[in-house]
Amino acid sequence: MVLPEPGLRMEQNARSLTLSGHVGFDSLPDQLVNKSTNQGFCFNILCIGETGIGKSTLMDTLFNTNFENFESSHFEPQVKLRAQTYDLQESNVRLKLTVVNTVGFGDQMNKKESYQHIVDYIDTQFESFLQEELKIRRSLHNFHDSRIHACLYFIAPSGHSLKSLDLVTMKKLDSKVNIIPVIAKADTISKSELHKFKMKIMSELVSNGVQIYQFPIDDETVATINTTMNGHLPFAVVGSTEEVNVGNKMVKARQYPWGVVQVENESHCDFVKLREMLICINMEDLREQTHTRHYELYRRCKLEEMGFKDTNPECQPISLQETYEAKRKEFQADLQRQEEEMKQSFVQKVKEKEGELKESERQLQAKFDQLKRQHAEEKSVLEEKKRALEEEIFSFSNRRAAAELLNAQTLNLKKDKDRKNTGFL
Repeated sequence: MVLPEPGLRMEQNARSLTLSGHVGFDSLPDQLVNKSTNQGFCFNILCIGETGIGKSTLMDTLFNTNFENFESSHFEPQVKLRAQTYDLQESNVRLKLTVVNTVGFGDQMNKKESYQHIVDYIDTQFESFLQEELKIRRSLHNFHDSRIHACLYFIAPSGHSLKSLDLVTMKKLDSKVNIIPVIAKADTISKSELHKFKMKIMSELVSNGVQIYQFPIDDETVATINTTMNGHLPFAVVGSTEEVNVGNKMVKARQYPWGVVQVENESHCDFVKLREMLICINMEDLREQTHTRHYELYRRCKLEEMGFKDTNPECQPISLQETYEAKRKEFQADLQRQEEEMKQSFVQKVKEKEGELKESERQLQAKFDQLKRQHAEEKSVLEEKKRALEEEIFSFSNRRAAAELLNAQTLNLKKDKDRKNTGFL
């Protein structure tokens, strides 16, 4: 037995055999079709554009129905993303359609708030799917996939150039979602202006490095039409749910005093091209690109942030168990380090508190000694004053006694003198 050389693909060593009879695996495509039809499909569209630019009307026109629409004003404090899910059925094919509308986009003074809410919403849907994948008991076949498959970015028909907000928003989103730019209300500018406007938009997108969704050309069955349609980007569309009688036939159109703009007339707008490219031909590719490109990029970045890698520093394959054990040891080491830091911090704080207490005690003792000295000095002064006062009292008593004695002697002398004078008489 000859083993294939390393690096050779297995297809190069496969042998082609001719079946001698019918086996039955040619029914595999039919089995897949039946299974997919029974399960149904889901498709999620994100509509980004200014208020009143015609997002809801275009959605109604694309799917030939009347979705539940809510009027919004230009005074929203921040961008709100309103997601509405509908169950549609055409023939025997069921489609769970989610339309996400950006309410208040571009109405704020701080334009950063306009696109940041959209980026956060898309990442939230990716995170929800990733959490379901990482569960022990997964149920992806019953899980409602809310990841955005297509982003219709509505451009105002100014005829000049893209706004700075449009360029910044598309640049922030091109790695997260399939962006399909459309010129809304294209019937407001002439054909020559529209052609120049398309070229200007594509030139600005290329010069600013914005990657929009390109219809795939690797499939031979759709390569020709997708190549042609890539040259028509961005699509200039007109939406309307009203029907107008044109040539004894009711068609969706917009009635003006100067004429009628037919929505499904390719000489009037690119609505039919957008519908065919978005729904009829490339819907499955949009779903696949969302999973294999945008979601895988988000998943890889998140797992790398968590420390998971496919190879070790020696470029050898590393298992999930090894990565888990390494992260577990790293976490335990980090936890132990934090515990030691907390202990050291606690001991340091205790020492600081002890020092503060000792300093407070020293200050209190010094204050007490100072008060004690002041008390002793005041007591000494009071005792000195007491002695001086006692001496003054003693001196005063002596003087008083002497005065009383002198007064008594004077009185006795006067009496003796009076007695003598009385005897002479």
